[in-house]
Amino acid sequence: MTISKTVAVVGAGPAGLMAAEILAQGGARVTVYDAMARPGRKFLLAGRGGLNLTHSEALPRFLTRYPAPMRAFIEAFPPQALIAWCEALGQPVFTGSSGRVFPVAMKASPLLRAWLRRLEALGVALQAGWRWRGFGTGTTLRFDQGEVAADAVILACGGASWPQLGSDGAWVGAFPAAAVAPLAPANMGFEVAWSAPFAERFAGTPLKRIALNARGQSWRGEAMVSARGIEGGVVYAAAATLRAATPTTISLDLRPDLDLATLRARLGAGAQSLANRLRRAGLAPVAAGLVQEALRAGARREDIAGLVKALPLRLEAPMGLARAISTAGGLRWEELDPRLMLRDRPGIFCAGEMLDWEAPTGGYLLQGCFATGQAAGRGALDWLRSPWAAPATSAGS
Repeated sequence: MTISKTVAVVGAGPAGLMAAEILAQGGARVTVYDAMARPGRKFLLAGRGGLNLTHSEALPRFLTRYPAPMRAFIEAFPPQALIAWCEALGQPVFTGSSGRVFPVAMKASPLLRAWLRRLEALGVALQAGWRWRGFGTGTTLRFDQGEVAADAVILACGGASWPQLGSDGAWVGAFPAAAVAPLAPANMGFEVAWSAPFAERFAGTPLKRIALNARGQSWRGEAMVSARGIEGGVVYAAAATLRAATPTTISLDLRPDLDLATLRARLGAGAQSLANRLRRAGLAPVAAGLVQEALRAGARREDIAGLVKALPLRLEAPMGLARAISTAGGLRWEELDPRLMLRDRPGIFCAGEMLDWEAPTGGYLLQGCFATGQAAGRGALDWLRSPWAAPATSAGS
């Protein structure tokens, strides 16, 4: 059953565009409003790292990456459905050795171009440079350019990370304070007070094959030394655990593949310089530099092997939202019904990163945005087909 009603979608990221596609396929006349001059700005940024769309792990394990309210949406649009959708747009994918799934093109721009062509063919209109300022009466929205009335609304306003790309968190002001869990950085780095010589030499250097240990947990992966601190995959994996704990001291195992006895044997002793001993033990210059940093801070020189296996690193504070990959917090689940419609504003649905959830890196964030966009679009279609959906008071722009 098709419909002929208007829908305003706020936000041209993955969640908003997916909702627009579902609605247009159902016969709605859809206009997408976005604050930026071009759609999908943060989506394009994600593509710089290869565009990790989703993950290939078994669905029961995959679902544990999300809070309980998200899981039904992921089950309704699981990784295999996202892969099929991507390939139907002419963008084949591959699964990397880590289980992460990427487009063969390893960037977002070809996928976004193909998607926008599909949306245009479906009759979806795009209004660029329209910043949403709040609610009017019913399903009317206020923009800088004036009010827009529609039969239904999808809000996909994003979180607040990388605000220069459009998702600056200003939407929070349209809701009562109690309705929104405070926005906080997720999948972010942490500030470290490096010495000037260390920062100057090693900023931008990867720290490979390490383990990060904190609060009784351990994570393996890679990190990146920056001028202000430490970032990268293993840090992002631990970020949700560490965010509220800073300042705190973690420990790094710089050779997790070696046990302590083997490492001691490789380090040796005698008249060799410490730099030569660390090199003989297989430490890269940046890892050796961390050992020297710890020694300058007062670590015991008598047990270098123990220091390599449990190097203390003090994290001063999380890096801010401007550099975070994603956002924690958002619109609380109790504000929404199972279709993602606001309980106190019938006809207005929400999706994507503005909801109160966070996901680890590995494709889970994009998968969640696509899935909730699908869910909000289908929820809006169901509502528009119902007898209690009030018509808009004027045509949408």
